[in-house]
Amino acid sequence: MRRLFLFAGLITFTLFFISCKKDAQINDDPSVHLILSTESILFDTVFSTVGSTTSMCYIKNPTDDKIVVSSIHLANGSESQYTMNVDGVPTQNISDVEIGPNDSIFIFVKVTVDPQNNNSPMVIRDSIIFELNGNVQDIDLTAWGQDAHYIVADKTLGSTLHYKIVAGENENITWTNDKPYLIYGYAVIDSTGNLNIEQGCRLHFYNNSGMWVYKGGSLKVNGTIDEPVTFQGSRLESGYKDLPGQWDRIWINEGSEDNVFNYAIIKNGFIGIQAETMNASMGNRLVIKNTVIKNMTGIGLLSRFYRIISGNCVFANCGGYAVALTTGGSYDFRHCTLGNYYSYSSRQTPSLLITNYYLAGAYTYTGDLDSAFFGNCIVYGSNTEELELDSVSDAAFQYKFENCVMKSTNYSADVNMVDCIFNQDVLFNNYNDNDYTLMPGSSAIDAGNIDLLNFPVMNLVLDIKGHNRTLNPPPDLGAYDYEP
Repeated sequence: MRRLFLFAGLITFTLFFISCKKDAQINDDPSVHLILSTESILFDTVFSTVGSTTSMCYIKNPTDDKIVVSSIHLANGSESQYTMNVDGVPTQNISDVEIGPNDSIFIFVKVTVDPQNNNSPMVIRDSIIFELNGNVQDIDLTAWGQDAHYIVADKTLGSTLHYKIVAGENENITWTNDKPYLIYGYAVIDSTGNLNIEQGCRLHFYNNSGMWVYKGGSLKVNGTIDEPVTFQGSRLESGYKDLPGQWDRIWINEGSEDNVFNYAIIKNGFIGIQAETMNASMGNRLVIKNTVIKNMTGIGLLSRFYRIISGNCVFANCGGYAVALTTGGSYDFRHCTLGNYYSYSSRQTPSLLITNYYLAGAYTYTGDLDSAFFGNCIVYGSNTEELELDSVSDAAFQYKFENCVMKSTNYSADVNMVDCIFNQDVLFNNYNDNDYTLMPGSSAIDAGNIDLLNFPVMNLVLDIKGHNRTLNPPPDLGAYDYEP
């Protein structure tokens, strides 16, 4: 019983001590200033009506006492194009924010740009104002905003494919370089429709969006060496510059005339170009010249029973194949660079796949590979084997490699490899930065056949940068002629 009384007395004393302890003192000294994690927050270019990524900052109480920040607000108030979240509270103006001794609170900031119908980037400025004990501090906010042509899906195919027709039947539409094109869903070129994309145009695709050239339609991409046409995701912040998987693909079916890409940059999607015959070939080709396809989570160029001509092109850094030519078809690739050093995941496939069949579940589709020619090309990467040739016996399988350098252990004795070089380092300048120009000592220098410059529908005397290959023959392999 005595122990019980002693225990009860101890509890009573402890409760009395706690009840008499004063709350932490509030420091109202005018000399106290907040510690700001930064003086300014900079947002890269963002599109009108599309929110930016979220940036974070924090403010810290430098004292051993509690402080009360009398106001945290955006300088432009309700007119601000910025939004913020203060310690979990969405707000534009919050009062009497308590911060414990030597503690911090976090502030998250986003910006959304209002359309201004202005082709030039706009500068959007504001600041977060902090008022403490009569002192005023601030963090500056700066963003560049860009207006755009908005292509927004207004139709649905099935339950998942949302699209908008940008060139209808018998329409001949031209997109000019007045401001970027921002595409939500699929931009569709319908049967007998034609879309011409002029030099310097910038096409930005929202997540899972893309472009579809339906059977009988036609797409002409008319970039130049100084003003290429760019296909990429909708995020313009620096962290998205080379991030794969931001949009879906360019999907091309059989057409009434050639689909052409000249001086294009296609990057950061799932599949760069998927060229696929849905029913039967209509005699057209896909012509790709002076074009770079890079940073795809899946495949750079995927073909299913198509006819493709490609010259002075780079297919690089893809999570799957850089180029996959399947289910037969007809192909001619010259002075192309396939360089696959994908680093976002472990790549299990080679850079180049060629087959005369395609597996779809339990069914196997086959098609004659009438011709697959690679001349003066580079097929290289980080895997031990960067080439796969696979065929079934009930369809033709005709291929030839001439004056190519390849990383391969399986095909060096193949009779269809003519004057090819195997497993001698190409020495790219900086493949981590997608620079596939050649360094001194590259096995690709002076290894080409000048007769292969005579190429249908394009002139290969000049390389992708405009350098004349005939000035110092024989030509070098790949899209880039070596420049000392």
